[in-house]
Amino acid sequence: MAKQNVAEQFVDILVRAGVQRLYGVVGDSLNPVVDAIRRNSAIDWIQVRHEEVAAFAAGAEAQITGKLAACAGSCGPGNLHLINGLYDAHRSMAPVLALASHIPSGEIGLGYFQETHPDQLFRECSHYCEMISNPQQMPRLVQTAIQHAIGRSGVSVVSLPGDIASHAAPEKSIEHALVTSLPTVRPGDTEIDKLVQMIDEAKRVTLFCGSGTAGAHAEVMQFAERIKSPVGHALRGKEWIQYDNPYDVGMSGLLGYGAAYEATHECDLLILLGTDFPYNAFLPDDVKIAQVDVRPEHLGRRSKLDLAVWGDVRETLRCITPRVRAKSDRRFLDRMLKKHADALEGVIKAYTRKVEKHTPIHPEYVASVLDELADQDAVFTVDTGMCNVWAARYISPNGRRRIIGSFSHGSMANALPQAIGAQFIDRNRQVVSMSGDGGFAMLMGDFLTLVQYDLPVKIVLFNNSSLSMVELEMLVAGLPSYGTTNRNPDFAAIARAAGAYGVRVEKPKQLASALKDAFRHKGPALVDVVTDPNALSIPPKISAEMVTGFALSASKIVLDGGVGRMVQMARSNLRNVPRP
Repeated sequence: MAKQNVAEQFVDILVRAGVQRLYGVVGDSLNPVVDAIRRNSAIDWIQVRHEEVAAFAAGAEAQITGKLAACAGSCGPGNLHLINGLYDAHRSMAPVLALASHIPSGEIGLGYFQETHPDQLFRECSHYCEMISNPQQMPRLVQTAIQHAIGRSGVSVVSLPGDIASHAAPEKSIEHALVTSLPTVRPGDTEIDKLVQMIDEAKRVTLFCGSGTAGAHAEVMQFAERIKSPVGHALRGKEWIQYDNPYDVGMSGLLGYGAAYEATHECDLLILLGTDFPYNAFLPDDVKIAQVDVRPEHLGRRSKLDLAVWGDVRETLRCITPRVRAKSDRRFLDRMLKKHADALEGVIKAYTRKVEKHTPIHPEYVASVLDELADQDAVFTVDTGMCNVWAARYISPNGRRRIIGSFSHGSMANALPQAIGAQFIDRNRQVVSMSGDGGFAMLMGDFLTLVQYDLPVKIVLFNNSSLSMVELEMLVAGLPSYGTTNRNPDFAAIARAAGAYGVRVEKPKQLASALKDAFRHKGPALVDVVTDPNALSIPPKISAEMVTGFALSASKIVLDGGVGRMVQMARSNLRNVPRP
């Protein structure tokens, strides 16, 4: 039996860890690893057109599966392109292993062609970042990197010089069992006792939920019923907590809607469940706050806490729900549900007024029709910018749909690359990229990746020929918009030229049939929808302080009304509110 080299051993370890594909762009320093993949039937090399796309795709795969995903870049400029997607994966708590191949080991530090120092470059966007400078470090270093990525839910980077990758692997190397899943984390008895006491003493409790409530929907609903609490959510908590929720009061933040803001400010006790909600200006400073999070470094970094609870949400609620006294007073809950429904009724009028005749097409209308026609288990990937607004307000979660975006890092151009990673997991599951024209154009080259692999991703392009969020930022700052207009081609024609399905929609009456045709098409498809760039208006409860430092849209002006099916959910919840 031929002796393994370091590259082959590296690939075998990835396979043992459950990695099924490695996204990247080939290059000389990566050649030994790519050749090892070619000869290993358990893993595939996915050739993308830009390494940033490789990192975004791996991050999306990891977010959807909860398992380790991987990407790679060749020495110097190649692996440097990974960095933006890795930042996004790291801040999204997605377990990703990145291979940053390196120049020949004997040339490091001597200004060699394409020399960078990946073991230093990626430290800020990873939990673990080390270089293999000697074959004897294998396989322990790679195993350690995997444990960091999975155990701490983030990125690990391994730097590997091309010549080292070709060296013989150690004969008696130690391979240990790999951790591939996370444990549950139970809070300490003292924190449980204190939280129970705080809840029992409070008359009005509000729950505010983030992505840490994934897998805890039933526990949150049971807890809310027991203490008669309204339930709000952050953007990343939407897909996990909004559906089948009779206590729903909407979302807080500048993309928010409904009564979430009021519910968090008019309570006696606010409980933050699994959220690292970054916009502290929207959080109250005059009510008691308890926070539950599995990441202890998140506790208290957004607001002053009266109690910090280190534990995962589901396990914590299982501990405290049977112990808290059941509350019978629904007055606070019912008042917030009524405010929520009234708030949604107030904005839906703008959406419904002549929307089917308005050109350019209302983007709200596009999102609403998309929500109705998309599969009930579809994966939506959402570009940063105004697409965030439309997804937040129109895409209806149901426990089976997924909504992925650059919600923490806030990068442009994330939707198409993330759709690639999502579609490779399951070719039979509908994946819809909600792309803005600015984001799509930025990494448009990887539309060719869809064509090359015949990935049936459906791109719905919100094409308003502008960088709308940036225009909003300028507006708030009192500046005239400048440098925000895009002179766009016919993107549908480009799609057809590339060998995919493409259709351009300029009138509302064309939209539904165009989306249906695209969804029926078996391969990649792009629906280029010309939308109104002026679809904006003022939401309630916005102050200058809230605007300051808001990364995604530092603006008092967000959208032109409309909340899709959420008004129906609010009306349904009101059926249980006693009438005077």
